Amino acid sequence: MTSWRTLVLVAAVLVTLSPRIRAGGAPDGSRWWSHVRVLADDRFEGRDTGSAGHRKAAEYVAKEFARAGLEPAGTEGYLQPVPLRSLELDANHSSLTLIRNGSIEPLTLRRDAIITLRVDPPPSLEAELVFAGYGLSIPEAGHDDFNGLNVHGKLVVHLAGAPPSIPGPLAAHRQSLAERAAVLKRLGAIGTVAIPNPKTMDMPWERLEVSLSLPSMRLADPALDESRGLKLAVAVNPAHAEKVFAGSGHTFGEVLERARSGKPLPHFAIPARLKATTAVTRTDVRSQNVVAVLPGSDPQLKGEYVVFSAHLDHLGIGKPIQGDSIYNGAMDNASGVATLLDVAALLKESRAKLRRSVLFVAVTAEEKGLLGSRFFAQSPTVDPKAIVADINIDMILPLYPLKKLTMFGSNESDLGHDAGAVAEAMGVVPRPDPIPERNVFIRSDQYSFIRRGIPSLMVMVGFDKGTPEEQIVMRWLRERYHAPSDDLDQPVDKPAAGAFDALVAKLLERVANRDQRPRWNDSSFFRRFSE
Repeated sequence: MTSWRTLVLVAAVLVTLSPRIRAGGAPDGSRWWSHVRVLADDRFEGRDTGSAGHRKAAEYVAKEFARAGLEPAGTEGYLQPVPLRSLELDANHSSLTLIRNGSIEPLTLRRDAIITLRVDPPPSLEAELVFAGYGLSIPEAGHDDFNGLNVHGKLVVHLAGAPPSIPGPLAAHRQSLAERAAVLKRLGAIGTVAIPNPKTMDMPWERLEVSLSLPSMRLADPALDESRGLKLAVAVNPAHAEKVFAGSGHTFGEVLERARSGKPLPHFAIPARLKATTAVTRTDVRSQNVVAVLPGSDPQLKGEYVVFSAHLDHLGIGKPIQGDSIYNGAMDNASGVATLLDVAALLKESRAKLRRSVLFVAVTAEEKGLLGSRFFAQSPTVDPKAIVADINIDMILPLYPLKKLTMFGSNESDLGHDAGAVAEAMGVVPRPDPIPERNVFIRSDQYSFIRRGIPSLMVMVGFDKGTPEEQIVMRWLRERYHAPSDDLDQPVDKPAAGAFDALVAKLLERVANRDQRPRWNDSSFFRRFSE
């Protein structure tokens, strides 16, 4: 017979291992936060793609997947190695120069402009400049910035963003590297000079240039290099952009005013050439996706998979800000991976019977251009035709109580209906993307699945425009996004995270138990990828 002392000891252990439950039945976020504390600890050194810190984080996630009862579903146990190619610019032996009317004006790297290595540049290049509005061709919206404009052999200067009249997901898709590069190569342009719009920048240039100056990566397979054929990509500090427009009869201020008022942007030749010299170090890198499966129970449907994804990587060690050089990525995206781990445990504890299998995927190299998720979507560890949906989690931002749920891609597939129904049942108001001009729809890993024709959705703690919650998020983006201050020493609403995780667990259960596969809405542009 079990002694009274033994029963007390067992109960104490169970209380320690189980998440605390708030009134109403939702976890209070303590377990979620315990995972964030591990993944965003300094000893992981910011989980840079391919680093030792990232490898340690991947091993931690694999261990927690096993603890939650998930089965390994990688190619090496829980891991799926991702072969990558790293490019690092030697700024001391690289330069940018404007040549105008025989005069030479050097641009100071990082202060004035950045050579971004999403395009692999030659050692030397010199080309004419032409301004092409937003630099977009969107036939579905009747928009073409290149109509009547000769860009052959030239560098296309453009304002980042898209006309406000174009639906956010479509505009975001056409701004992706693959779509933009395809148009430029078809027209014979050799590269881009992008100027961020100060009104829509997530962070000040001083932090943006830190991110842009970090080593770039691409998938090692040359056939998967979406920028192949382009020769140069440059980003210009908007505070110094007038240098580029000098002598053209136009100003950057004019361009910004037209963008602000929703008017068409001008298109014109710029009487200058840009000369770039680059010294680039190229190395091979391997990083890790972490993949696990919760098998389904239905004899017919368990061979289908709902992918539940979040990115594990962050920026690693970079330029010190206020003496701190470790970019811990607590919210971006230890928070999302912690949700994967917490939801896995919640499903185990609830003994949920899921008809379809759920594939938990912590991907690498999101910060390098969604490379880990693209690799997985191209080479999944299960039958690609059996993947029916992706629910992605990135930067859940539990900075205030969970009253709204932001759903990115909610109007593209009937997953939006599923998420909305689950939210409303929990007293949470579902909302579409409140700031479509940030292009979040293509900036996280759900986009890799969308491009493979898989209905996908990303959700996070939401807000409405013009509310104090929006101000909190905007302040967080200005002060902490891609900065060392996105660490463990920041205000977090743990009960909001716990409630969010409970909501996501119910969403996964609903999608996994549907009679029919999720489907694109008839009005969605993206349904063409599944045809």
